[in-house]
Amino acid sequence: MDSGTGAFMRCTVVVITRDRRASLLATLARIREIAEPAPVIVVDNASRDGTADAVAEGFPEIHLIRSPRNLGAVARNLAVDHVRTPYVAFSDDDTWWEPDAPSRAAALLDAHPRLAVVTGRILVEPGGREDPIVPELRDSPVPGPPWLPGPALGSFLAGASMVRTDAFREAGGFSPRLWLGGEEELLSADLMGLGWQLCFAEDVVVHHAPSPLRAAHRRRRHGIRNTLWFTWLRRPLPAAVRRTAGLLRTLPRDRVTAGALAEAAAGLAWVARERRTLPPDVEERLRRLETSQRESTARRYVS
Repeated sequence: MDSGTGAFMRCTVVVITRDRRASLLATLARIREIAEPAPVIVVDNASRDGTADAVAEGFPEIHLIRSPRNLGAVARNLAVDHVRTPYVAFSDDDTWWEPDAPSRAAALLDAHPRLAVVTGRILVEPGGREDPIVPELRDSPVPGPPWLPGPALGSFLAGASMVRTDAFREAGGFSPRLWLGGEEELLSADLMGLGWQLCFAEDVVVHHAPSPLRAAHRRRRHGIRNTLWFTWLRRPLPAAVRRTAGLLRTLPRDRVTAGALAEAAAGLAWVARERRTLPPDVEERLRRLETSQRESTARRYVS
């Protein structure tokens, strides 16, 4: 928690990356502008484009972890193992926090001891327009306690959220089985099952300049698979059947969907072993989300 200057630090910025050297270097330059001093940890997921060497040369103050293989979202778990601050500001290699945003998010976590996650308002660059997901966060139907400083959420966006370190560790971090793609849903449910709350904060602003370097089909395949796995891992039988049927009605009929369904089916034995339904109050929050998930224009399984 100490930078060597005697200053108490509240948050660590964690960035995961793979083969996006230019985007990452631009993001790290912006992270240097954060108003409140914060250590930065970058986990390079076995990049093949010289990303790690470029970070080591251009940003020697950053704690760089070179993973020998692509860990996906689990790279965040590896980073959190090295965190010594009470909060973690997650960032992707194409997202960055406004200079005062980490301080605002940390102040909310300071003031509310049972708040685990603060998700910010995402502006898409260039242009600074609101991400289509923001209205859904702002108008979240999830019920929450009256002390929450913003709308209660049933999940969060890892590239635009600050998380309480102890809560993250208590819930076990991101699942290695889910890897990447909708990986936040399971962790969010487990946090709520432990009595933690998640909320949206209007004045915590995060920017996103979507990188053109993305494996869209793989991300969609994993997103479908992970949604199905989460549903059968944590939802009661009627809800699991209902959400699965609704998802199957809306999915594109193509090879990506077929691959996702095959991967989901291949994991059924693991799902059956790990299945654990959530407390009734948490299940009620997830049930309230079903309509907005079904009608969402920001969360489509397309690529």
